[in-house]
Amino acid sequence: MTTLAVLQPGYLPWLGFFDQLLRSDVFVYYDDVQFDTNGWRNRNRIKSASGPMWLTVPILHSGRTGQKIVDVEIDNRRSWAKKQLASIAQSYARAPFLGRYLPELEQLLACPPALLVDLDIAVVDLMCRWLGIDRKMERSSQLAVDGGQSERLLNLCKRFRADRYISGDAAKDYLDVPLFLAHGVAVEWQAYQHPTYTQLHGAFQPHLSTLDLLLNMGPESLGILQRTS
Repeated sequence: MTTLAVLQPGYLPWLGFFDQLLRSDVFVYYDDVQFDTNGWRNRNRIKSASGPMWLTVPILHSGRTGQKIVDVEIDNRRSWAKKQLASIAQSYARAPFLGRYLPELEQLLACPPALLVDLDIAVVDLMCRWLGIDRKMERSSQLAVDGGQSERLLNLCKRFRADRYISGDAAKDYLDVPLFLAHGVAVEWQAYQHPTYTQLHGAFQPHLSTLDLLLNMGPESLGILQRTS
């Protein structure tokens, strides 16, 4: 059985993103759909001494309403990367694996690309290497697969000969499951159960960037992710 997952790219994604990646054989970045302002494409959260803190990549948006993710440009006129790295270093100064991972992230952010999607994918690639995850990964913008909302996702399954499609629960509002079943593709809902692990700064806080897991747990991170995969 071949399992396909399709997700919009995100910046420093949370554990649920990597859970879907782990459950799939083929993973497609859904990068040619509309960019969602105030979503997760250009931001995520870490845990500081005062609670969750946003890390946001500034984008150029004036006069660009309705642009697709693949077209979104980063506003690199701002010194956003240095500020983010300083926030990470300060918030995780006592994290046991800060020194193991932060230098590579610093190197990646030292010269960020022009396009947000390229940054998101580069960050995910880096985090996959840290986690030890290896999957076939594609971009929908490079696949020329058409159709309506459900039809296009089904056509992506057909493209990769996938007979199972994994999706987050939010898609239950629109995904045409009978259509998938009629074409021999089973639909599996993620139903993600967030694991707990040792964190800094008090009581456990879920739904942070996976960077929080890595800096706190290091090589144990993959095993923690696999508890629900």
